[in-house]
Amino acid sequence: MTLNQTTVPGKLPEPADLTDPDLTDADLTDAAASGELIAAVETAITGAGAHALVRAFAANPAFRPAEWEELTTEADPYRRPVRPADLAWLDYATTLPADNVLALSGLLGHRMLRNIYDADLLYLPPRPNPAADRDGADFYNAANRLRGALAQPVLEHHLFTFLAEDRPGPSYPDAGLAGLRRELREYAEQRQAHPGDAFAVLRGTRDRREATTFALLQLSAFLPAARTAIARAALGEYDPAHPTARGLLLDDYQRWVADARAWTDLLGAAELRTGAGAYWQLYLNTSLARGNQLHRLSRAPERFAELLGAFVHQRIDAAATAGVWSDAVEDGLGVRPAFFADPPLTATPQALDELVAALVEPLRALLGEDTLTAFHTGFSDARRLTRLWDRDLATQLAWADSIEEHKAKAEAIDAYLVGEGIDVDLDTFVETSEETSTTHVHNEHRLVMIESGQMHFWNNVTHKIALRDGDKILIPKSRLHGSTVLSGSCTYHQPIIPDEMYLKF
Repeated sequence: MTLNQTTVPGKLPEPADLTDPDLTDADLTDAAASGELIAAVETAITGAGAHALVRAFAANPAFRPAEWEELTTEADPYRRPVRPADLAWLDYATTLPADNVLALSGLLGHRMLRNIYDADLLYLPPRPNPAADRDGADFYNAANRLRGALAQPVLEHHLFTFLAEDRPGPSYPDAGLAGLRRELREYAEQRQAHPGDAFAVLRGTRDRREATTFALLQLSAFLPAARTAIARAALGEYDPAHPTARGLLLDDYQRWVADARAWTDLLGAAELRTGAGAYWQLYLNTSLARGNQLHRLSRAPERFAELLGAFVHQRIDAAATAGVWSDAVEDGLGVRPAFFADPPLTATPQALDELVAALVEPLRALLGEDTLTAFHTGFSDARRLTRLWDRDLATQLAWADSIEEHKAKAEAIDAYLVGEGIDVDLDTFVETSEETSTTHVHNEHRLVMIESGQMHFWNNVTHKIALRDGDKILIPKSRLHGSTVLSGSCTYHQPIIPDEMYLKF
């Protein structure tokens, strides 16, 4: 294609099509020189056409649907399947309501947003290989970065707008710094007493190793991203004005670097590797969201006070969950990990007061009382995302640990539909040998009913679930799963189960 278009003196040129999949680095250079690029950007990022920017970004070959051997991609940090075909019916020019944050557009949106953020960071394959060379070239090229820069505000608007809905204000709005200190102390005490439902579910699972492995996959989806984002926020020439912030943020990243061996050993206990995107298909929407929120704030210098609020929440979270993570890994994998032995903050009242004094007081002196509101916003949003993650992980663990029960429920629901003569919406698929369904979620409860053929169904790295002629399984909405066809072809049906019927079973 070419962007060298005829222009009329005194008028901007017609905007170039930045969603064109054939756009090259040379085209971008020509467009920038002509001034056409600015006009194209201004036109593209507003209005209904915003969704086209997301589709254009998702069309990158590195994000193509997964192939049958790509359940994991340990050797290729750039291979990030997104399911771009689903963007034909999704709409990222809208906002995602709070009740639907676990929907498919949330999962795919956070996958794409993480890819945008990661394209600015260095990732290396564990060993030379042609696949990583090919996907790395697609991942890092200038056209991909431009499309990412255009899609980023669209995705952030879609994915994070809900956080402003019903956002709680400070618990002690008239108490200033004293009220903030009191709220942080109370929250830390609550988290210590109740680290999360996911850990309680984890303790009750029958296959403890499988469940612990999946929980560690989710930790690996957000913790490295969070530490990297905090390191990015430490960069800048603000040290003379705020002498303590840079040191504290850099210290967080230096601890992460120093803990590299312990982190590798922690994942190694579950036979997992540390590579970026190694288990891309098995990261929950909410796991990606926790890392993406810190990336989002770290890339917006005007939101530095919010970033500090999210940073303090992370420290409280790490202190509150260190013991239960250690217990869970020891119970599920048989080793006591060193990684959680020394969290960066004890979360005592004194330690929290010192953190507020070091981070918030100097910024308040520089920028005024609005700093407290912004800090609280960052803290509250991080708290809300963590609660969503906790419920999401707890529900996923419980479902994955009860597959046989969900097979039995599927049989019962099917018998009920037939016996009562009830018609429900139904999708039918005919897939060929070795065809793979990139992991995804459904926005409604579904049965999977195999009419003929064989497939592997999966929701973890630990094993695959074999399904064949006549087998059925119930998949609740928002539960992450994928499949691979094993036979020459496989015909299967997916009846959509209404909420009220689902609750009966």
